[in-house]
Formats: sequence, C-alpha cells, structure tokens
Amino acid sequence: MPISVHPSRSEFLSAHGLRHHIRRWGTPGAPRLFLLHGWMDHSATFQFMVDALAHDWDIIAPDWRGFGASQHNTGSYFAADYLADLDAILEHYSPQAPVRLVGHSMGGMVASLYAGIRPERVAALVSIEGFGLPATSPDEAPARYARWLAQKRSGMRFGPIGDLQALVAKMLKRQPFLRPDRAAWLAGHWTETGDDGELRYRADPKHKMVNPVLYRLEEARACWRHITCPVLWLAGDSPEPNSLTFNILELMRERRDGFADLREASIANAGHMVQQDQPEAVAAAVEAFLLETTAYGKAG
Repeated sequence: MPISVHPSRSEFLSAHGLRHHIRRWGTPGAPRLFLLHGWMDHSATFQFMVDALAHDWDIIAPDWRGFGASQHNTGSYFAADYLADLDAILEHYSPQAPVRLVGHSMGGMVASLYAGIRPERVAALVSIEGFGLPATSPDEAPARYARWLAQKRSGMRFGPIGDLQALVAKMLKRQPFLRPDRAAWLAGHWTETGDDGELRYRADPKHKMVNPVLYRLEEARACWRHITCPVLWLAGDSPEPNSLTFNILELMRERRDGFADLREASIANAGHMVQQDQPEAVAAAVEAFLLETTAYGKAG
C-alpha cells in the first residue's frame, strides 16, 4: 500500500548561476520554518518529520546545489558556496525577519556557521547531528591536495544501484530503526531513471571528491561564538557507524562550550538519520524548542 504523506510542492530559485529546487509544505503566510538537509541527501528527507508537526508552518526546504532536483556544479563543491546559497534563499523568502533554521548533519553545520556569520538573520537554530567535522592538521594538506588532483583527472561516478529493492535493503541495513515503507519512499526520491533506463542517484557524484580545503575547527568555533540566538542540538542515542567515521556524542561534549545559549536533547532508537528513524520524536522536540524560544508567527 502506498505510504500516505502531506504533499509538497516545488519551486525553483536562480542564485549564483544555478537553478535551486525548493520544496514547500504547509500554508503560505503561516510562520516560516527552513529545513536544510545533509550531505548526499535531499529535501524530502524531512517528509515524515513534517507529517508529524502539530502546528501549521510555511516550510521551505531547499535541495543544496548538486543534490535532489537542484542544478549541478560544473566543477568541485566548496563549503562556502552553501553559505552563499543559504543567504540567497533567506533573502528571497524572508528578506526582513530573522528565521527559524533546522539543519541535519551538513545542513546543521552550514546553519551553525551562518548563524554566527549573520547572527541578525537567525531567530532560532536546531542542529540535528551537525556538530562539525573532525579537527584537521596543516600537515594533512599535501596529501589532501594530491588526492583531489587525482580525482579531478579521473572523474567521479557512483557504482551501480541495481533496483529500488536493492537500495532499500542497503538503507535498512545501515539504518536499523528505519521503517521499510519509509525507506522505499525515500529511495524513490533519492533516485531517477536515466535515458539509458538505468536507475541512478540524483546527487552529483562530484560530491564524493575529497575537499582540498581542510576543515578548520577553530574557525568554526569563532563563528559559533558569535551566535546570538538559542540553539538546540539533537542527536540519536544509538549512532551507527557512518561515512563521517567519528563519534557524534564525543563531538557534542567537546564543542558545546562554543555556544552561548545551548540546549541538548537525544532521540531514542535513532542513528545519524534521526529525522528518518524517529520523525515523530524529532518533530516534537523541534516544535517544543521553537515555540519556547520564538513567538509563533513572529519570526520569518
């Protein structure tokens, strides 16, 4: 039986030379809520969380450049571009009022940086497992640049998916708390059928290239210290091994002192993809935080 969800609608926004897909849920004119997905994901990742929200919101969820239905870069992807894209999206949809930002993983990292760089633009921030990357050393730079140059020469591509059933099985193995019907729905939005009839990921494979620019933790901390809005960190209480290969809860303990007004919460029976594994609990935690820290109807 097909899964029942609140329907979304699509808009497209041109920014920085690219066509960005914007997924919308809810009622235009209701309090706005911006949802930012993570790396190798898409805006539809929030569908089940949206379905569980108790209040009416005007929800704006972009596909980052090179993901979902947004246009791909011609070259590599760099972190600062996401900040510029977010700035353009907020300028378009909420040019005056500070906004409520909810970001997962990479989306949470981008949102946290942005909230420190443009503190006047953010009324409240929820970062779901978006606590930054492992610290790096300048000594890593030569090998990182060499690897990036090799990938630029050879190009990047995804391996064969097979069919949707194979992808769903892979997702369920990686996410033991994800419902099978939800996995099947997400897999259908994650992929498309090419002109050759083969199933392929919608994401640009160039995202798999190593970033030649090292992650500088102290720069991120400097941005976090300028955040003026209340912040909620959300984490799954059973973080499974994931592509980032580090312990989320350990990073939370190490980095919480960079935030002036920080609350923390964990979601039971959830891994890294918390909003997919336990969307009802995430919706309740996000909504409770936003209603406590922002007047319903006031923020952009």
